[in-house]
Amino acid sequence: MSMKVCDGDALVVREKRPTREYFYPEIRAGGFAHVSSDVDFYTRVNALIQPEFVVLDFGAGRGSANEISSAYVRRLLNLRGKVSKVIGCDTSPAVQQNPVLDEAVVINPTGSLPFADEAFDMIISDWTLEHITNVSLATTELKRILKPGGWICARTPNRWGYIALSARIIPERFHNIILRWVQPDRQQIDIFPTHYLLNTRSILSKCFSREDFDNHTYVVNGEPAYCGSSMILWWLAVSSFRLVPDNVKAILHVFLQKRKSI
Repeated sequence: MSMKVCDGDALVVREKRPTREYFYPEIRAGGFAHVSSDVDFYTRVNALIQPEFVVLDFGAGRGSANEISSAYVRRLLNLRGKVSKVIGCDTSPAVQQNPVLDEAVVINPTGSLPFADEAFDMIISDWTLEHITNVSLATTELKRILKPGGWICARTPNRWGYIALSARIIPERFHNIILRWVQPDRQQIDIFPTHYLLNTRSILSKCFSREDFDNHTYVVNGEPAYCGSSMILWWLAVSSFRLVPDNVKAILHVFLQKRKSI
């Protein structure tokens, strides 16, 4: 939709901006907001990788991130070709459709991971930790398959942020209905039950102790996640983000480096 306004003798056509661009007009300069969690998280991941790395995408899914409209952000998210090998694993067979993996593995959610000890230089877990039900098994396995000096890079909702709090307050049976309203482009295949058992800095510190890991986790708000096209919801979210303290910000950016044995 556009509107025409007179500017001297010229007729200027101004497009009506989508709600997202109204609050973050810089999106038109490169395709992302200055608060983008995608750019923040994956810029750091790209800074850590080396060409010889073997990377595991833990909870890789079908590769829906490849559908992001910004070509720059898609390039950031895609590690294939930047490292020696990218292996993706998931409990869903949809992982075999993921176009940014060199190898896809379907795993048993209640069993050990089918990888050798110290097989990976980096483990990426993007929007996956919130779905874990057996924290002890998952963390033990991630530590086992990671090389000394290797990195666990995870992005997940903070248990005390608005995303996780909303999901825990609203009964599970209503989640799909609400998501269809606030995220109409999200496909059913990409929606899974959430539990938030590994989603605070304190829990992560206990599971990945200082004796074994250097912890560089921090929290961000990113862009509002569940506001749909509602101008009121966007305004409330953006305004509140300026006021909330770190411990209740929405998203954890987890960066854990496994210590080398002396």
